[in-house]
Amino acid sequence: MIDGVAWTTWREATERALYGERGFFRTHAPSQHFRTSVHASPVFAEAVRCLARDAALIAVVDVGAGGGELLVALHALDPSLDLIGIDLADRPPGLPADVSWQHEVPATTGALLVANEWLDNVPVDVVELTDDGWRLVLVDPATGAERLGPPPSDDDTDWLATWWPAEDAGDVGARAEVGRPRDEAWAAAVGNITDGLAVAIDYAHDRASRPPAGSLTGYRGGRQVPPVPDGSCDVTSHVALDACAAAGIAAGATATLLTTQRPALIALGVRRDSPPYELSGTNPARYLRALSRAGEAAELTDPGGLGGFGWLLQARGLTRVPLDAARPPTPPANDAGGG
Repeated sequence: MIDGVAWTTWREATERALYGERGFFRTHAPSQHFRTSVHASPVFAEAVRCLARDAALIAVVDVGAGGGELLVALHALDPSLDLIGIDLADRPPGLPADVSWQHEVPATTGALLVANEWLDNVPVDVVELTDDGWRLVLVDPATGAERLGPPPSDDDTDWLATWWPAEDAGDVGARAEVGRPRDEAWAAAVGNITDGLAVAIDYAHDRASRPPAGSLTGYRGGRQVPPVPDGSCDVTSHVALDACAAAGIAAGATATLLTTQRPALIALGVRRDSPPYELSGTNPARYLRALSRAGEAAELTDPGGLGGFGWLLQARGLTRVPLDAARPPTPPANDAGGG
């Protein structure tokens, strides 16, 4: 404690704020504070089921399952799937009885592991570039006030040199999030699957597009707010998915694909085509359902929103990633909307 303030690293403060005894994710339903692809449309669950079946997988492991929304949707679509939710929070009410709920990722065979907006909530340290190199940013958990601390650890310095080098970061005052804990979390998840597939879906960047000011932020009640690590809001930052991919390969991944949500979902059959207008006269109810579905698909594939999320797919024990989404496929002629 200095000058009466309990200064700590962002990683330590975020860990307590999100996952401590009274942490945000132990006392709040995530769906009350931010909207994910799962909440946007059941079309997303259909795409996840398609991915699992295309890979001939018999189970889905939902890491960071929150309120269990994806599991409920998958169970309704295909009760034959073995479904496992992973979250530190208690089992949500209303989850089907045959859906398993655990607090740690189990070893699985023949499973699709889905980490949808999980890695961005793995706490990381924040550093700032000075004339003497990177320095840790310390925070007052009660107010969010900051001050500079010592240099990062040797391991974190090595990570920065590889994935977020100072010479690429910009001028003095530039900031970065040290993604090494996320690499380790992802490597552990990939290492727990045999003859299966893991997919991380998240806000993301690569070495060519690192944000010069970093991306640390908060969310509360559906709004972006200053990131104060006092347990009152979600504290998050974008993920260096290229670094996670390298960690997954080191953990035994046998095939890797980095893409974004738009081409991935299109490859999985999500179409944004509007129904023919003539249908409104012959079958109005069907027309309205199809129109609603097209709108949901458009939201999921909007490159300026959910469609721009990064997708990291890594197989372990399989020879290929069963998804031809390395580049966006040619859209249909009547594919209207953003992008």
